[in-house]
Amino acid sequence: MSEIRLDAQARTEFGKGASRRDRRAGLVPAVVYGHGHTPVHVNLPGHDLMLALKTPNALISIKIDGKDEFVLPKAVQRDPIKRFLKHVDLLLVKRGEKVTVEVPVVTEGELAPGGNLLEHVLNALPVEAEATHLPENVTVSVEGLEAGASIHAKDITLPNGVSLAVDADAVVLHVVGAQVEAAAEETEGEAGEESAEA
Repeated sequence: MSEIRLDAQARTEFGKGASRRDRRAGLVPAVVYGHGHTPVHVNLPGHDLMLALKTPNALISIKIDGKDEFVLPKAVQRDPIKRFLKHVDLLLVKRGEKVTVEVPVVTEGELAPGGNLLEHVLNALPVEAEATHLPENVTVSVEGLEAGASIHAKDITLPNGVSLAVDADAVVLHVVGAQVEAAAEETEGEAGEESAEA
């Protein structure tokens, strides 16, 4: 994974008013913590940060107290309606350090004919890897899978240096039969009619 460099500015004012002014200026308040360091409050360029966060587990390089540091986004707060970035928590990491993150599960291929549905039990797979070598996603083939088939965490091929951080037998994907879905909908419909009559 390539690193993304962002210019951080030290935050000297705090509170809702200061945060609003920062956001109007195109900046996003952030806090950097980890490795026993006192949390550092910074502002980051909003547009560049938004682009960086489009990459899952983006490794970001910022300068703190004149020193280049690597950070990973750990918590992102967005406005519930307008979806703009309100605040970001960043975790300090070092080269060679192993961290646990969740990587998106991407599927490829077509299920066996029959109108079956693919259920994502886990949308993201917890893994452990070096902070500077985090995979952007894991790809799973569902080609030809039939109703009742499941793919477990242990069935997924991981890149070198990456290991599971979840039970190997955890179900990641499951194929649900079309008739089972239809029957479930009919049962729900009947239950709704009965409650309406009652």
